[in-house]
Amino acid sequence: MLTRLVPLIGEIGDFHTKLILLVGPSRSGKTQLLRQLGAKLKLEPLNVGLELGRRLAATPNNKRGFSAGELLREIAQHQQYGERTEDPLLLDNLELLFEPSLQIDPLELVRRLAHSKRVVAVWPGELRGDRLVYADMSHPEHRDYSRDGVVVLEI
Repeated sequence: MLTRLVPLIGEIGDFHTKLILLVGPSRSGKTQLLRQLGAKLKLEPLNVGLELGRRLAATPNNKRGFSAGELLREIAQHQQYGERTEDPLLLDNLELLFEPSLQIDPLELVRRLAHSKRVVAVWPGELRGDRLVYADMSHPEHRDYSRDGVVVLEI
């Protein structure tokens, strides 16, 4: 899979949204693949749940949804390594973004990060046909997106 992913990162540079989602069933090796990519590129994947969670904990409840996007952009900027601005941003553990109380659009937030730089992210849901789905329909965190504008690498 790594041999498919590395060239794909180069190819998405010309796209409007430079986002690759690693999609597959739970325990299919998405995080492992992201870590392998990070080791190859000498980059550390960003644990969004951990880093964003820390920052949101210090934010008043009524401002968390408004602050989540800005905080994630700040965290992503700190992940850049000096002159290596062409390096992709590697994102894992996106589940916190689906928290209903934040009232944000998780995929749109990640897409916006991918406008200015390449992003490779582990999708915490699954691919059903041409739809990216997170959680069952009856679940409060349920989301259903078209995969349009996103490069999907199925694991």
